[in-house]
Amino acid sequence: MIKRFFFYWTLFLFACISQAQNDLDRWQKRASNTEIFRDQWGIPHIYGKTDSDAVFGMIYAQCEDDFNRVEVNFINALGRMAEVEGISHLYADFRMKLYIDEEVVKKEYENSPQWLKELMDAWADGINYFLYTHPEIKPKLISKFEPWMALTFSEGSIGGDIETISVNQLKTFYDKEFQANLRLQERDWTEEPRGSNGFAIAPKLSKSGNPLLLINPHTSFYFRPEVHMVSQEGLNAYGAVTWGQFFIYQGFNEYNGWMHTSSRADAIDHFALTVESINGKYHYKFGNEWRPLKEKTINLKYKEGNELLERQITAYYSHHGPVIREEDGKWVAISLMIERIKALTQSYSRTKTKNHQEFKATMDLKTNSSNNTVYADREGNIAYYHGNFIPKRDPKFDWRNVVDGSNPATDWQGLHEVEEMIYIENPENGWIQNCNSSPFTAAGPFSPKKENYPPYMAWDLENARGLNAVRVLKDQKEFTLESLIESAYEPTLMAFEPMIPALQKAYIALAATDPKKERLKEPMKMLSSWDLKTGVNSVGTSLAVFWGGQLMADARELDRPWDTYIFDFLSKETTDAMKLEAFEKAIIRLTEDFGTWNTPWGEINRFQRVTNEIQGKFFDELPSLPIGYNSSLWGSLAAYGSRAYPNTKRWYGNVGNSFVAVVEFGDKVKAKSLLAGGQSGNPFSPHFVDQAERYASGEFKEVHYYMEDVRRNARIQYKPGERD
Repeated sequence: MIKRFFFYWTLFLFACISQAQNDLDRWQKRASNTEIFRDQWGIPHIYGKTDSDAVFGMIYAQCEDDFNRVEVNFINALGRMAEVEGISHLYADFRMKLYIDEEVVKKEYENSPQWLKELMDAWADGINYFLYTHPEIKPKLISKFEPWMALTFSEGSIGGDIETISVNQLKTFYDKEFQANLRLQERDWTEEPRGSNGFAIAPKLSKSGNPLLLINPHTSFYFRPEVHMVSQEGLNAYGAVTWGQFFIYQGFNEYNGWMHTSSRADAIDHFALTVESINGKYHYKFGNEWRPLKEKTINLKYKEGNELLERQITAYYSHHGPVIREEDGKWVAISLMIERIKALTQSYSRTKTKNHQEFKATMDLKTNSSNNTVYADREGNIAYYHGNFIPKRDPKFDWRNVVDGSNPATDWQGLHEVEEMIYIENPENGWIQNCNSSPFTAAGPFSPKKENYPPYMAWDLENARGLNAVRVLKDQKEFTLESLIESAYEPTLMAFEPMIPALQKAYIALAATDPKKERLKEPMKMLSSWDLKTGVNSVGTSLAVFWGGQLMADARELDRPWDTYIFDFLSKETTDAMKLEAFEKAIIRLTEDFGTWNTPWGEINRFQRVTNEIQGKFFDELPSLPIGYNSSLWGSLAAYGSRAYPNTKRWYGNVGNSFVAVVEFGDKVKAKSLLAGGQSGNPFSPHFVDQAERYASGEFKEVHYYMEDVRRNARIQYKPGERD
């Protein structure tokens, strides 16, 4: 018996050693087909013999720059963060596992087209080879990446559709008694807006006669690095990649470019279910029948001290999707897009398109559910796609709210074709803009008409950025890369255009004997003379932002119709007393925090990067840079979301302009770009903050796109594994 045990144990060890050697041989072969050039900014330019070689090298380079962010994105995607961070993440994991079943995703991997499987294989190999060559790196949880895992994070948005599901409502419905006092952190959808700006300029409006594209995502800082990937199979894509993914999410190739902005095209619906227990099983009414709810046991693990504990929750599914809460005595199910193979196919294949026809074919996959797309190509086409995954619905129902899931008429009726969605191609005005704003102003007077579409096509409202973008673009001609940058950084805060006159009117109406008249005289004079432009030296900016923020907080209880422009509402529906009281509070806060209300914006608004923690930490006593940009909420096209922290008086940015690029398409592509801080996540790297001063001044760097430029500006050249 003992001999037999040792015999099988020896066979097992031999098999493990053999597999490890096979893996190493495969990794080294891929590495031999891959070359990485790092330029003066540390940007990796990856050259592979095949697309899969380029993917291998690209993900390897990402891991060099910030393995922590790569791993954390996939811990989240797999629904395993509670195993690292504890019970506070348990229901966010449960939310992910409502959709991520490891066995199902493995089958999807096996059923993927061969070319996509090869990319996923190369992706896993690249990360695993990095871990092999960097034994000092200790993963938080995932010590070996499997190819199928790439399908769990297939679309690069910040905050996907699944994150609209409340973790507290999930806990209340499924697990109310467990840890009853546990209150979970929700995403604050009223916080600094995460969105993006995209501008496309037609040849007739450019000085060179070539089309131009602005790529300007507004994400958490350091959410995406800058990458260039090239292969001998026709891949040559440059741009921003979400950590851990193997496709350029927002960027360009030699032929065209694509910019995604967050969309409110309706891709998600909630259905109220009438539920009864029949013969010990839950059923829901649908038409004249009672259908059984599918039950699925979801296994969850969470860290508590040094122990790893387990919990099982039984989830319920209707044909609409999983049940996520109870409301007014009804169970509520959610429907959203889950097409992992198609989504990954679309995300990667768009990077290799050579013209608008090919690009449009990728849009026909209809899986880019949370985004609009601004497009330009070297043939002179500019285009705009509002959303991409839009179910057909009966327009008589109110799709902004929960609909009756027992009524078969509320069922989705397939998907709209791209041609049926809101779409713009080569408008007469010669420009397109989208700033997470209304698509019905995206091309000025040549925009689509709202009445031609069902309401669920676009719940998007106009915002201050959109108003400013139209104002800036409408009369310009002879655009260059430089003037496009100037347009993208135009500093007017349009939110205050209706608000400050309303405050002035309230101040003028004060009686001469009112003590406020004298107390507010000087700051009111300063604010009244302000030109609405944000800037480092602007005191008016400080007064406006502190006052505007206070007025919004004070007006939170007012009943605002959902479809009103918020700054018109604040101007018209708040009382004079509310406006003046908020102004006084703002002056008091400025004085308490900074010694005087007469404080320039750059003394308050700062850039600092001293740690690489995903939730950044900031310190007033450490060096920082003044920033003139502002919150996208107020209409700053160059978005900079900042706030004070518990240990600071100054405000530090953590979201907004992150990767920014301008591109000109002609016989040769020309581009300039900029990153918040720098490429590397290593605080000891020269590329941790080497772009910070450029970022603060809006000074873009040249993009090295062609091999001769890459070689000329390379500071290091190596194959994966050689540098270590």
